[in-house]
Amino acid sequence: MRIGGHLFAAESCGQPGQLAKAIHPAALASLENARIPLATAGPRPWTDFTRTSAPRMDFVVTLDEKVLTSEPSWPGQPISALWSFEDVAAVDDPARASHAAMQTLFALQRRLELLINLPLQHSDASALRSDLRDLGRM
Repeated sequence: MRIGGHLFAAESCGQPGQLAKAIHPAALASLENARIPLATAGPRPWTDFTRTSAPRMDFVVTLDEKVLTSEPSWPGQPISALWSFEDVAAVDDPARASHAAMQTLFALQRRLELLINLPLQHSDASALRSDLRDLGRM
């Protein structure tokens, strides 16, 4: 899954102290099946992205509603949105976890395809914020 060419660089992180030691096997299998290379060896805390040396972010998309209240203030005030998904790690049945991981991957792919087709250069921040949040309600 290659979306947007080099238009975006995607990163992933989670709440410090709540991270698993490794990427969930169902999520990893879904990424491998879609031929999506992993940029990191494992889960990273969001403190990696709040440092002054962190890469600049234009957008922050949160996938778990439970962490919204504890999220940090992101440097540069990126546009943020919630795109809530089922927590694959909380699913006990491996077949159901695999299905949930694939559903999440397909839904993210669709939303990202729509995101890259928004008029990013010509939108004001308020309209772009609204569009990004609307994508989370699909």
